[in-house]
Amino acid sequence: MSNAMEIVKQARQTDRLSMKEITTEMIEGFIELHGDRLYKDDQAIIGGIGKINGMPITVIGNEKGTDVNESVQRNFGSPHPEGYRKSLRLMKQAEKFNRPVVNFINTSGAYCGVEAEERGQGEAIAKNLFEMSNLKVPVLSIIMGEGGSGGALALALADEVWMMEYSIYSILSPEGFASILWKDAKRSAEAADLMRLTSIDLKELGVVERVITEKKNDEWIEKQLLMKQMKKNIYDKLINLAAMPKETLVEKRYQRFRKF
Repeated sequence: MSNAMEIVKQARQTDRLSMKEITTEMIEGFIELHGDRLYKDDQAIIGGIGKINGMPITVIGNEKGTDVNESVQRNFGSPHPEGYRKSLRLMKQAEKFNRPVVNFINTSGAYCGVEAEERGQGEAIAKNLFEMSNLKVPVLSIIMGEGGSGGALALALADEVWMMEYSIYSILSPEGFASILWKDAKRSAEAADLMRLTSIDLKELGVVERVITEKKNDEWIEKQLLMKQMKKNIYDKLINLAAMPKETLVEKRYQRFRKF
């Protein structure tokens, strides 16, 4: 595998497996649900209900968009508070109807504009963490591209966290890290190596449970094949998690995050 900064660049590519492709081709009978019942519908987050091999699930994820117009419309996958409140509404609904939750994460972080702060960005993220820690249904989160800061963690307080091979998961961007540490964003490649933000690093550290292979014999695996394998792995894991007593599930999730 290439050095950390090359993986960062791969994680940011616009042609990566997207939430739209997952909900169209991997989730059976997907129905998108909208809005947080407080302010508006945040298009940086796609969420709804569907099935995976016949099992009803709630699925939520970031969508960055594939062209400039759509990316602007979806705020480049960086949610406002209403995006997190929509996510939480859907997760609580999943708990009510005993559906597992699968989250697909691809965001550089929560949106940090003035209006997001005015509407309670920090509180919205904190509420997600608080509520997710006690959800009585299985929660699986998968880092698809970028997993940035609290904006990613707000969908990643899960029973297991998986990462695509060429994805990243970190407290901030390498550029931000370099700016803070050395007052020089140009040292981002050096920062990326120090941060241990790649899937292999994080698997070694025990932060994630599984790395989803994206290349075989140095060739990119086709998206259809990738989704087919992911679908099987997700289904098997959800069956395994659903077999646990609810109290055990919640306690194991609690202990998972306490160990950090």
